[in-house]
Amino acid sequence: MEYRQLGNSGLKVSVLTMGTMTFGGKGAFAKVGNVSLEEVRRLIDIVADAGVNLIDTANVYSAGASEEMIGEAMPTRKPGMLIATKARFPTGASPNDRGSSRWHLIRECEASLKRLRTDVIDLYQLHQWDGQTPLEETMEALDSLVRAGKVRYVGCSNFSGWHMMKALEVARRDHRVPFVSEQIHYTLQAREAEYELLPIAVDQKLGVLVWSPLAGGLLSGKHRRNKAAPEGSRQFAGWTEPPIRDEIALWTIIDEVVAIGEAHRVSGAQIALAWLLRRPAVTSLVIGGRTEAQFRDNLACVDVRLTDEERQRLDKVSLPPLIYPYWHQSWSASDRFGAADLVLHAPFLKG
Repeated sequence: MEYRQLGNSGLKVSVLTMGTMTFGGKGAFAKVGNVSLEEVRRLIDIVADAGVNLIDTANVYSAGASEEMIGEAMPTRKPGMLIATKARFPTGASPNDRGSSRWHLIRECEASLKRLRTDVIDLYQLHQWDGQTPLEETMEALDSLVRAGKVRYVGCSNFSGWHMMKALEVARRDHRVPFVSEQIHYTLQAREAEYELLPIAVDQKLGVLVWSPLAGGLLSGKHRRNKAAPEGSRQFAGWTEPPIRDEIALWTIIDEVVAIGEAHRVSGAQIALAWLLRRPAVTSLVIGGRTEAQFRDNLACVDVRLTDEERQRLDKVSLPPLIYPYWHQSWSASDRFGAADLVLHAPFLKG
């Protein structure tokens, strides 16, 4: 297992993170999975034995059941194991039972600590943007949790570029603890993060955790052109995240992933994950699943080595268009590009 620095911190995390959205099976999350406590114990042992040192969850996964099961399965932390969780989404009917207010974040952090049966959360993440709470209040609340010893590092998830830069500026201006990471959706099927989020990660020295790196299983190799979604898959159960904006392009990407997988004698999933692991700024991929076989297959991606030619094939079929202002920058500003600019522009400058 390879370990990478989490942004501008001294913390090192494995390039694969254990995702736990399939734990619990309550409410809408039943469409994703319903892994039992016995299986949770076994799966944690499997990923720990493989060298994974970070488990990622959230307070809303199965209404807290995911956190509870992690706490029950691992009442005493495995040596070196880190825990990340998130807060922001609704946890009740009250108008204050949501968002990134000081009231909500501190209450939810304390509730997560109890469910996880731990004294400290290693990475506490804002699960989504809150446009109604002043960022001064949000960043102060996160800072107070760190200083109280309840949280070690803070990050964000699903922020846009301007959301993230504003939060970083507020934290630094007010001498608060800033984000060390962003958790984002980024796959061969959805490369929008290359417009702003990955360049910001390079420029601001943020770690990047990638959620649903197989696009909800679409890039596993099990979904094929002109065939129904496999029984038992998220799509078969009606889970619609992430959206498919261009179905023709998706099947072209899947065809290439499967062909390269067959050449390596591995699953399409391993190819899609191996491609992501070598993308600029990526720190760790959050891998999830319902079965031991899925976790073991995903774990094996660290041993896959794609050739330059294979990477170029995957890049070509999935390359996002240069939207404004990026096409204008590519035409007229490339003589002054820095490292962050090249995350997006490099493929368009060749030749």
